[in-house]
Amino acid sequence: MGLDELELIRFSDEKEIEKFVGIESYTFPKYDGIGGIYKHSHKDFIVKEITKTGEILKHSDEDEWIRSDQDSNIYTSFILKKHNKDTFEAINLLGRALKVPRNKISYSGLKDKRSISLQKIAIKGDYGEALLNLRIPDISISNIQYSSKPIRIGSNKGNYFVITIRDIEKKANLKEFATKILDLISKYGFLNYYGLQRFGTFRPNSHLIGQYLLKGAFQKVFDEFVLQLYSSESENSRKVRKELRINNDLQWAYNNFPISLNYERMMIRHLIDNPGDFQGSTNRLPTSLIRLLISSFQSYLFNKMISLRVKRGYSVFEPVKGDLISILDDTNGDLTQVAYIYGNSFDPYLLKALKMNRAAIVAPLIGYDTDLKRFPFFEKLFNDLLEQEDFDVSIFNSVYFREFEFKGAFRAIMNKPNGLQIIDLTEDDRFSGKMKMKIKFSLKSGSYATMLLRELMK
Repeated sequence: MGLDELELIRFSDEKEIEKFVGIESYTFPKYDGIGGIYKHSHKDFIVKEITKTGEILKHSDEDEWIRSDQDSNIYTSFILKKHNKDTFEAINLLGRALKVPRNKISYSGLKDKRSISLQKIAIKGDYGEALLNLRIPDISISNIQYSSKPIRIGSNKGNYFVITIRDIEKKANLKEFATKILDLISKYGFLNYYGLQRFGTFRPNSHLIGQYLLKGAFQKVFDEFVLQLYSSESENSRKVRKELRINNDLQWAYNNFPISLNYERMMIRHLIDNPGDFQGSTNRLPTSLIRLLISSFQSYLFNKMISLRVKRGYSVFEPVKGDLISILDDTNGDLTQVAYIYGNSFDPYLLKALKMNRAAIVAPLIGYDTDLKRFPFFEKLFNDLLEQEDFDVSIFNSVYFREFEFKGAFRAIMNKPNGLQIIDLTEDDRFSGKMKMKIKFSLKSGSYATMLLRELMK
């Protein structure tokens, strides 16, 4: 790809980044937001996993180790508390400190970098003693115990959040206005977009890389992953990428790209040893990252279809003819495969189930086994979307879809939080003359708190 095709992509604000990944509509567009900023400090964004039994994780400052006589075929699980680090970074640090391959470490979900977060982690093998003595800055370990199973993606029930919004303009009846918006969100929910974390907050291009991967356009994968510049990334990152674009010196790049750009260095190293083998350089990426790239492309399509639905004036609160409606399970309220197309004799029962929060309107996460005939309403939106995007349906026959078992699934188009409320509204101690608001709420696994904040703040 030539330099003229790899210009700097500039984002003046978060809204432009959101549009880039398909987030283009609001649930309640008639209401202004309260404004402000979040994540001014990582201490303003606290997230804790909720276990399947409904317990919110707690961190103990005292070292704990529930010892047990076990054979070597065990897992050592623990609660990881991290400050201002993303999950991948924390796992890499753990792996290096314990000399454990990354694929031996399992977790339930990715947590925001700019936060204080608590999550369950498991390592295959007996690492109780090593974890007890482990010291890594901004990372602490507690509740060390043995288990017979790893931790699976999505195995937690959800996440509990305590978030402080700062730099809010003082307005008359601010609390009443914010409470009204929060009440609407509690009652009706908010658009269940995949948030920016899914695509990369500073380089929001994982969906593009995923698309090129599925197309088998491996040089484009390299160009987008390594060479493309984004105004939202760090100046140092842009500087080294730009220099490589100019001098085309892979050895220079390998020697000068910072360690933080480890994946880029892996791809570059492969091309130094195997000139022109862009497919091989792509395959140097860990399987967990390749899965994430493919999943990001699915997520982008989901976001675009939801945005298109809203733009065309269709309700997200009430079903329309051709909507697929999933019945929720009795235990956790999760989606089930028991689903019906709206627009037939079952409609009265489906409307009642939706009103009782026992059902949800869903949209497809398209995979190689997806039958779009099962989603008559979204099938038309998807076909319209194909005319706007640079790919066709053959992309879903990619060997990567099958190798990583992306059969396809569906996701609710709306998301309802639990326990959403204001717990504090006071003068802001960081921004003179402004207000700060602290809120708390819980969301199911796979949901994005930032999308709720987006609706409140606008």
